[in-house]
Amino acid sequence: MKRSLVVLLAVFLTANFSFGGGIVTNTNQSAMFTRLQARDATLGPDAVYYNPAGLVFLSTGFHFSINNQTLGQTRTVTNSYPNLNDDTYKGDVFAPVFPGIYASYNTGKFAFSLGFNPIGGGGGATYENGLPSFEMSQSDLTKLLAGAGVTDYSMDAYFKGSSVYFGYQGNISYKISDQLSVAIGGRYVSAKETYQGHLRDIEVNAGGTWGRADAFILNKIVPLASGAADQMQPLIDGGAGPLTFQQAEDMSVITTGQRAQMEGGLQSFGVSTDGMTLREAQAAYTGVATKYTASAQLLGDQEADVEKTATGFTPIISVDFHPSEKLNIALKYEHRTKLEFTNNTKKDLLTGFDPLTGDSITQFPDGAKTHLDIPSQLVAGVTFKPVDKLLLSTGFHYYLDKNANWDGKEKKLDGNSFEFGIGGEYSLTDMFGVSAGYLYTKSGATGSYQTDMSYSLPSSTVGLGGVLHLNEMLELNLGASYTMYQEGSRIGTHDLGEIPISYTETYDKDVWIVAVGLNIAL
Repeated sequence: MKRSLVVLLAVFLTANFSFGGGIVTNTNQSAMFTRLQARDATLGPDAVYYNPAGLVFLSTGFHFSINNQTLGQTRTVTNSYPNLNDDTYKGDVFAPVFPGIYASYNTGKFAFSLGFNPIGGGGGATYENGLPSFEMSQSDLTKLLAGAGVTDYSMDAYFKGSSVYFGYQGNISYKISDQLSVAIGGRYVSAKETYQGHLRDIEVNAGGTWGRADAFILNKIVPLASGAADQMQPLIDGGAGPLTFQQAEDMSVITTGQRAQMEGGLQSFGVSTDGMTLREAQAAYTGVATKYTASAQLLGDQEADVEKTATGFTPIISVDFHPSEKLNIALKYEHRTKLEFTNNTKKDLLTGFDPLTGDSITQFPDGAKTHLDIPSQLVAGVTFKPVDKLLLSTGFHYYLDKNANWDGKEKKLDGNSFEFGIGGEYSLTDMFGVSAGYLYTKSGATGSYQTDMSYSLPSSTVGLGGVLHLNEMLELNLGASYTMYQEGSRIGTHDLGEIPISYTETYDKDVWIVAVGLNIAL
């Protein structure tokens, strides 16, 4: 019975709500990116994030870029486990405010810049009806308690989580020559994950009557198991303890009916009786009584109210090569951001009991620490203007996920993730231009990495939009994008008592973004 909300929330420790980029990292950091999908060699004001070294090639003076994106995501999980009431679960992620704010000052030789954006996370997920990992153990009640007349189960499961990693970036850029520049910078990351949830009113239907599962177990199942153990005591006292059920029946120690009753009771609890002695059977009944007494406590109403926080620092270096007005080439390397999260727990969840002391074990001890680094990444980009009205842009991101510390989950990757983007912008007039772009993302997540709360899938993103040059100082950018993911799956097993049951779980999601940005040059 332990695999309930507590398992789901444990999985959520490595979950994130990134909408574009690596498994943890967001790269959709401006309205210009939304409409082009490739900004890594840009010489625009959002170069504060994408290409800091290129800022020295902007006009001298101040440059500002203020952006917001509104994002939505739908996650769909299906699970073939036969005991579940429903095989399809959906969760919605929504981020109405996803800002990207950039400011730079270019002297001609030096450029100084600041940026603020959600470098990771940036949304909240709500699961109104739970997920398979909420329900598997509860769904087992119909099988494990079938001998007691249980035919159905119900529960009230709810989960809401949020995750955002705010990045505060500063850079100093230097023009070595009219063709070459470099930049050094850093980003301070303040990360917070919050999650609230409950698992309430777990009930079973026995003989057409609904009632709380914990009360049913304590009032009926535990007495049945402990009573069966007591009834076997005279057989043990009479010396029949070492005999198997077959031997005891052959020697007329027990009748065929008694054997069927004793074995059938254990089998109804998922205990195999092959080759079992009467002493072992008595111990098994006692174990069932102990197990279900603990399970009843775990089936009681529970709540979680947890906040996890961490801070880290990201060193950043970049180089820009600008051989002509038509061509620009950029490279950037962001070091790993070490993030150690600390629990601030207001309400915790009971997961079990210490077998030696009997003390309660909870899921989120206040002050406990976990790790979810932002991995280092290598970025390369090129922009090219074959004619004055057309700008072509490409970008490549390579994330060193396997070198990050995700408390061991990084070992479930078969490789690092990467992205490749390409976009184009065409000026219809001096005042108005249109653009489109495409981004392909591939992660190294294996089947063992995937869970119903945290999964990573290959995706393709299409972006569209336009730019309006209001005057020499103001530029308005509008963009929209849609991300399509390749469906993923894994084969899992869940123990029904002592019997492993295989199931197939599939994962899918889609993301839409609407973005607006205003660029200002002074």
